[in-house]
Amino acid sequence: MSQNTPEISRPAGRRKTRAGQRGRMTQAAALDTVNQLLGDSPNRRDLLLEHLHRIQDHVGYLSLTHLRALAERMNLPMASIYETASFYAHFDLVHDDELPPPAVTIRVCDSLACQMAGAEALSQALQQQMDPAAVRVIHAPCMGRCDAAPVLELSHNHIEHATPEKVAHALAVQAFEPAEVDWQPLAAYQTEGGYQLLADCRAGLRSIEELMAMMEQAGLRGLGGAGFPTYKKWQFVRAEAAPRYCVINADEGEPGTFKDRYYLERHPHRFLEGALISSWAIEASALYIYLRDEYPGVNKLLRAAIAELEEAAIVDPGYIILRRGAGAYICGEESALIESLEGKPGKPRHRPPFVAQKGLFDRPTLVNNVETVYWIPLIHAKGAEWFASQGRHGRKGLRSFSVSGRVNKPGVHLAPAGITLNELIDEYCGGLPEGQQLLGYLPGGASGGILPASKADIPLDFDTLQAEGCFIGSAAVMVLSDQDDLQQVAKNLMAFFRDESCGQCTPCRVGTEKMLDLLTEQQWDVLQLQRLSQVMMDASICGLGQAAPNPVLGLLKDFRAELSAANIIVKG
Repeated sequence: MSQNTPEISRPAGRRKTRAGQRGRMTQAAALDTVNQLLGDSPNRRDLLLEHLHRIQDHVGYLSLTHLRALAERMNLPMASIYETASFYAHFDLVHDDELPPPAVTIRVCDSLACQMAGAEALSQALQQQMDPAAVRVIHAPCMGRCDAAPVLELSHNHIEHATPEKVAHALAVQAFEPAEVDWQPLAAYQTEGGYQLLADCRAGLRSIEELMAMMEQAGLRGLGGAGFPTYKKWQFVRAEAAPRYCVINADEGEPGTFKDRYYLERHPHRFLEGALISSWAIEASALYIYLRDEYPGVNKLLRAAIAELEEAAIVDPGYIILRRGAGAYICGEESALIESLEGKPGKPRHRPPFVAQKGLFDRPTLVNNVETVYWIPLIHAKGAEWFASQGRHGRKGLRSFSVSGRVNKPGVHLAPAGITLNELIDEYCGGLPEGQQLLGYLPGGASGGILPASKADIPLDFDTLQAEGCFIGSAAVMVLSDQDDLQQVAKNLMAFFRDESCGQCTPCRVGTEKMLDLLTEQQWDVLQLQRLSQVMMDASICGLGQAAPNPVLGLLKDFRAELSAANIIVKG
């Protein structure tokens, strides 16, 4: 470690454990460790990710010896254990002839917002300062904190607006755990009328038909990307035979998106009430919450909030099941999420059947986004007309825009649906930094496409951007200015899709890699890029491969002059 970096004093427990794991373990010793860590936890396949997390959290990595022991305990093939563990980025697999990783890992976010804020220079500075035997510095995809770029994760502690000096201080004081979050507890939420709607539903004072009519009138749609009407999802799942399950997708991995974390950190019980009402509406046997692993602080507070509900007898113990993801963007796709909940690699399923027919454990499953269910208690309290009347330019409702990039006030901004980018920037985001001019924007994160400044007056909502080859998705608005390099933007986005492809289908697996190669060339071949894009959109199994070309096609369509001016010669 350099002279500028403080000596790291590791927790005694981890030092002791790691020292004992340097050599090859015996199978009996590994099985003893696994049994001690898992205790009397069931050996069901759907708990595999949870078991892997527990081992890695304690040991610091996953040795093949531990995986063999886990396979023996769970009575599963070693191949299945290894396939699942190796699929997820947050599991550190150590082969028999390898040394474990250092005790401390720093993950530097390399998503577009962080790249624009200097993440690469930050990563290089940290690599130069750290002793690689003690601290590992690696790149990582979006961490859901784009408004505080650049961001890194030191063990489980996220450092926003990160600098080498902040990291050195955190290392010196061993700040490895997530920061405490000031969230609204159950008692405070109940004083505002919280959980009264749920109680009324259970008592028969509110009917399912009444709530569906309310959501239809309000125009509430899925706010995780697809925008499917919420009440229709309830209808489809209710039409299937019981048992049924309710699943909440809290795996917002779309680069530029952080609105779900914003609401979970402030009002977890409002979210939980909306989730429980959704679960009640379809008579679900259990409510699952799939939370991205990049949100360790939210994981902690949600467990505390769920415990409050169980203690207050609002839910039966074990009815709400909170599960950790393990670093896989593809698990934001609902069928891949289901696969992950079942303890498998998160690869999308072929459809039909849809998850509303055969989802979790092959049973009908309602999958909703965090923000979608968050709005249900509020819409009931304030009225469907209140929500629907908020829009602009002929649109209905409110949108939570996650805004990042070249604006003075990035963050989550609750604004009328249909607001334009120019209005959003001027009224909510404090304009652009002095001396910069708007170049373009991504209206829906990495997969939502890219539009030029000349199209900043298009209403931002569902069904308004398709004509431009874009969509609003999760409303992750990433703003570019004239100081940004469009080729670097394109390479950053395509590198993300290449890294996050699950590899199941050739058009996506090979297409994203080939397209990144083409974008790295100084001379872009338009015909090649367009042909490749068409194949990916037509033949990929899921939305990742289908949407990956969107930003590139947008650049080719609307940014030819800027690309030429930047000496990115475009032929074809």
